[in-house]
Amino acid sequence: MTEQTPVVFIHGLWIHSKAWQNWVTLYEKSGYAATAPGWPGDGASVPSTRSNPTAVADKGINDIYDTYAAYIRTLPQKPIVVGHSFGGLVAQKLLADGLAVAAVAIDPAPIKGVKKVPLSQIRTAIPVVSKKANKTRSVSLTERQFRYGFGNALSKQESRDLFQQFAIPGPGKPLFEVTSAAKDPKSPAAVNTAKADRGPLLIIGGGKDHTVPQIVAEQAFGLYASSAAITDLEVFPDRGHSLVFDSRWAEVAQTTLRWLKRQGL
Repeated sequence: MTEQTPVVFIHGLWIHSKAWQNWVTLYEKSGYAATAPGWPGDGASVPSTRSNPTAVADKGINDIYDTYAAYIRTLPQKPIVVGHSFGGLVAQKLLADGLAVAAVAIDPAPIKGVKKVPLSQIRTAIPVVSKKANKTRSVSLTERQFRYGFGNALSKQESRDLFQQFAIPGPGKPLFEVTSAAKDPKSPAAVNTAKADRGPLLIIGGGKDHTVPQIVAEQAFGLYASSAAITDLEVFPDRGHSLVFDSRWAEVAQTTLRWLKRQGL
């Protein structure tokens, strides 16, 4: 019997890992061994995470990376990693460091080298980075902020429902780290984009995404131009930042499965 290839799903800022459950089920039916562990400090459920917001405070990109790297080392073989938002940034780092056989980065938070920052992205970050004290705190989105940053391509009711289902407090630190990446020679947002012997990478962007606009995903893709390794870009023109857990999640998930099949994975 052939051992199933593990797949590790990595959630983004302000969203609980439970948002990946539909993907986990679909990938398991497709023959993978899929899991979606949470960030350091996350509770086992949305309510438990909301009830203890200080547990996620002061956790940066390296803390998140180290948590997933340690988890991956417990697996029987190197996994495929699929990340959304900051999870997409972490997925790229894991792939570049040889801890994954392939990666999918969906609406990935900007890696070091991404320079064009649209106004909508600035607006989503302002509630956090406008207060220096938030660097070591946890921050929660209001329903209105969630609507702008995640649910802008959805009906008001669907956005409200997703906020109730999946929104959790998140650390402010990662946002401070990506906004200061250009001036930080040791930025945790840095990824070795020139590496030639890594596995294949798929970057997915959303054309209506306010939090990580399409141009940010395209810039990330462009940074890999000097690498001989496979790097592909897919754009969903009518999708916002909720594209992995809203009612049309399956369209994105099936796209990733088809891409993995083309890679022989």
